[in-house]
Amino acid sequence: MSSFLLPLLVFVIATLYSSVGFGGASGYLIAMNFFGIPADVMSSTALVLNIFVASISFVNYARAGHFHPRLLIPFLITSIPAAFIGGTIKLSEQTYTTLLYAVLTYLAIRMVLFPTLTEKTNWTPRSVPLWAALLTGAVIGLLSGMIGIGGGIFLSPIIIFMQWGDAKQAAASAGGFIAINSISGLIGRFANDTFTMGEFGISLLVVGLLGALIGSQLGVVRFSGAGVRRVLGTILSIAVITYWMAYLQ
Repeated sequence: MSSFLLPLLVFVIATLYSSVGFGGASGYLIAMNFFGIPADVMSSTALVLNIFVASISFVNYARAGHFHPRLLIPFLITSIPAAFIGGTIKLSEQTYTTLLYAVLTYLAIRMVLFPTLTEKTNWTPRSVPLWAALLTGAVIGLLSGMIGIGGGIFLSPIIIFMQWGDAKQAAASAGGFIAINSISGLIGRFANDTFTMGEFGISLLVVGLLGALIGSQLGVVRFSGAGVRRVLGTILSIAVITYWMAYLQ
């Protein structure tokens, strides 16, 4: 049963997440955990899938002209060291869940229900002050390190809310952001000899790559800016519901 259903789930997750520039690591972890995959294999496989899916999404969005370095590079400068610091901070369970669910719930509601000014035909992007990008990157990195969620899930909505870029530009930035941070994590695994994937992971990687190719093309070509925003909101909603279910069990 798992030999058919798990690859199918990975394909669906990769297709959906890549359409908005995400890698889908949280989705892969949930799917593999459901089938009882060992933790070391599960985490390594999800990380590799995250890198390839986010990278493919980034490349497709960039080729379509949606990538702007100003919406990625300044954020990375501070997010990477801040994520390391965040990983050393221990939160109580109550603080952790309150912070995580409050942020994700707010973002999900805004993305699903409310259109943004970036979708107006006469809209022009605001400039991104360097200090604001550096500060935002640091906050995202700190949050990501503390609560264990990829920074792209925060970066993309912020770019849209602040009118620094539209939904497709935000998707391109998220893809690059997630890929680079995931590569950093993969290097750490190799350095500490904690990488375990094997043939099982390779088979999932194949369907993940296929899903990424299809999903990112849908996001670039088929979806409007509003469509990308709604898919982003749907993914955030799924994340909120999933985490609430896990917390209440």
